[in-house]
Amino acid sequence: MKIFPAIDIKDKKCVRLVMGDFDNKTEYNISPIDQAGRYKDHGFKNLHIVDLDGALTGKTVNLDIIKEIVGKHDLKIEVGGGLRTLESIRNYIDAGVEKVILGSAAIKNKEFLKEACIKFNNKIALGLDAKDGILSVSGWKENLNIKTVDFLNEVNEFGISRLIFTDINRDGTKVSPNFEETIKIASISKCPVIISGGVSSLQDIKKAKELSNKNIEGIIVGKAIYDGDIKLDELAKEI
Repeated sequence: MKIFPAIDIKDKKCVRLVMGDFDNKTEYNISPIDQAGRYKDHGFKNLHIVDLDGALTGKTVNLDIIKEIVGKHDLKIEVGGGLRTLESIRNYIDAGVEKVILGSAAIKNKEFLKEACIKFNNKIALGLDAKDGILSVSGWKENLNIKTVDFLNEVNEFGISRLIFTDINRDGTKVSPNFEETIKIASISKCPVIISGGVSSLQDIKKAKELSNKNIEGIIVGKAIYDGDIKLDELAKEI
């Protein structure tokens, strides 16, 4: 079970949102680069980064910060937020990230997703963000009236290398992930699945590991770290 501590970047700062609401935002004093260093120092090997400015603008706003993180810290990084062109994907891959997460652009344009998977073999992760089983895009402001499982069945053969499933109702709330829905997604997915949204304690990490589901690759931990509910040295023991 890979553990992905999270860094969400907004205005060059580490932030956390509640259910994707930019008006319900907490800023933290530590810089994204220093936070990545803390994770590295505690022995973490994987890192989940979201460029929230990019998600809002559709541009790779924080590319330079992410390049610096890649250059300073030997971490396997997956990054998403506003990636809407093949060129932007190339920029991140050239910067040295392990996986590029596509979301809204890939969901709205399946041909773009397919082309990206072909062009950047084993580098494309797909972020599926759902509320009550229905996909949302564009910073979770737009409900598509498409069931997550239906969309996944349509793109399952494209060669996606990783799937990140987020239950929007749980994200940033620290009420525990939606394990039941994630297991359902993992039973359908042709690629490994990452659990995302709602991690509240070490018990959630232990429960994810106890699932022993070969198609669930890892879990993302964000707000619970920043708020002190999960201590990094204790989380590191679960790697």
